[in-house]
Amino acid sequence: MTPRNTERLLLDGPAGSIETVIAVPGAAPRGIALIAHPHPLQGGTLDNKVVQTLARTFFALGYVALRFNFRGVGQSAGSFDDGNGETDDALVVLAQMRGRFGEQLPIALAGFSFGSFVQTRVAQRVTPEGLVLVGPAVRRFAMAPVPEGTIVVHGEEDDIVSLADVFEWARPQQLPVVVFPGCGHYFHGRLPQLARIVTALWPRPAAATA
Repeated sequence: MTPRNTERLLLDGPAGSIETVIAVPGAAPRGIALIAHPHPLQGGTLDNKVVQTLARTFFALGYVALRFNFRGVGQSAGSFDDGNGETDDALVVLAQMRGRFGEQLPIALAGFSFGSFVQTRVAQRVTPEGLVLVGPAVRRFAMAPVPEGTIVVHGEEDDIVSLADVFEWARPQQLPVVVFPGCGHYFHGRLPQLARIVTALWPRPAAATA
């Protein structure tokens, strides 16, 4: 992503403006990827390094990559709403971008920490092509069950959300978890590896699977 293909704009939302950054590939987009950031009351923003890594990854895969600030962050209006208003805002951003780029385009959802909780809620309202959850905030929030094939990535030494709690949430769903050994919650020094894992596990375009 470069300044040439990246646009920062304010979208209209239920609580006012929603600060949004979009990166648009040069060719016809494969889909629309919406990426959600960590907890807004703990410093989470759309410029979080994990969020930027996920956006770059999906952009490289040919998606329009969307990041937006939750309520009360940056230029987004409103205040923290325990995931309820944040989910509504995510759906509004997605709807407006589908209107701009094409209702027929597949949807990819990705989230980091609190953003993963929001995306599990979004996935109950739309049908995504796939879902990526990095450092999912299980136990801290009521994480809904997720679709089969969801990509879950967690750090072995995460001191914010324990790996044991993630396994406890994933086990009843028979959901695989990709564990980064020696890695903490923020994936310091492991972002290139995160991008490679998501790229490798994300389904290839239908034309490439024939």
